[in-house]
Amino acid sequence: MSPVSLRPLRSRNFALLWSAALVSNVGSWMQAVALGILVTAKTHNALWTGLVAAAAFLPNGLLAPFGGALADRLDRRRWLLLTTLGEMACATLLAVLAAVGDAPPAVAVAVAFLGGSAAAVGLPAYQAMLPDLVDDRGDLLAAVSLSSAQYNLGRVVGPALAGIVLALGSYSLAFACNAVSFAAVVVALLLVRLPPVKAATEAVRVLHRIAEGAKLAFGEPGCRSAILLIGLVALLASPFIALVPAMAIQVFDRGSFGTSVLVTAQGVGAVAGALLLPGLAQRFGRHRQVVVALLALPVVLVLYAAAPDLWVSAVALLLVGLAYIGVLSGLNTVVQLRAPPDARGRVLSLFMLSLGTVYPIGAVIQGAIGAHVGVRQVTVAGAGLLLIVLVGVAVRRPAALRALG
Repeated sequence: MSPVSLRPLRSRNFALLWSAALVSNVGSWMQAVALGILVTAKTHNALWTGLVAAAAFLPNGLLAPFGGALADRLDRRRWLLLTTLGEMACATLLAVLAAVGDAPPAVAVAVAFLGGSAAAVGLPAYQAMLPDLVDDRGDLLAAVSLSSAQYNLGRVVGPALAGIVLALGSYSLAFACNAVSFAAVVVALLLVRLPPVKAATEAVRVLHRIAEGAKLAFGEPGCRSAILLIGLVALLASPFIALVPAMAIQVFDRGSFGTSVLVTAQGVGAVAGALLLPGLAQRFGRHRQVVVALLALPVVLVLYAAAPDLWVSAVALLLVGLAYIGVLSGLNTVVQLRAPPDARGRVLSLFMLSLGTVYPIGAVIQGAIGAHVGVRQVTVAGAGLLLIVLVGVAVRRPAALRALG
């Protein structure tokens, strides 16, 4: 681990909010796992399981532009505090409903959607605050990478804790743990001290501000390239995440054990990548790091899809997790650095919109194709197409990649 990867933690504000976000993220993954199990146990219908997952995830893409417009209009710290309290209220409601025990699945889906919506409109404010949380702008890539690391740590730890809590207590206890975890973010937000940000004072409609943000984003070459590239990756590469269970069950015939092995491998690779990236960027340059990650991702995806057994596939997926986090963190940092400060929330929301809406579409398309031709084949095809397009961009539109510098 390179010391430069931990340097943002020397900034008091970043350390406070990062630690609190890690606690909250663990709680959110506990709730996601417990809610999926609860709804499945009640209905014995995988459709409801999918609906709960979609209800929590889809708002991230659909509502991000509105959250971005509000993040540039309002005090970001106070707005994030308000949306966090909204998420806490939804988790508390789920705990009460689970304790009562007679809530229909549709109510659980509705509450999950409300919680996801609160998170979606608050996330752009958190993203836009990152440059102000670190004392040195040179630590921004490390800050973005550490934020990705805490998300993946939560993804590894949360489900494990959910299993323990469900074994010792109840669904209600798992939801209550998530509600309490949001208190860490509330306390951190009350303690951080940020420089004043010039917020918009003119009375402008939200849709107009979103359109203005889009114009600024696509008028800035680096932001435009990052947003378009993350959409391309979301369509052709990201669906491997949704297809991991199919790879474990249909290809390797290892069921839930195989799924756990592959998911854990990807999470470990992502955490390792997040910790290594700042040092690599410092040594070789941030531009070279993100371009290499983009080109390496489809290559390691092919290795993963072509692996002869579960364990070789897990090793390859660890490399996929490392390259994937390099792409996400690298492109996100480009937007953080290149977006105008007073429009950062809106520009970042378009980045999240590109990822959050294109990924489900890609997952559905590749899942449907994979059902007919095989999971291995569709993963290789998506990775190969991504590599062809990236090489084509490098040859025909080199300025698009240079703009990431």
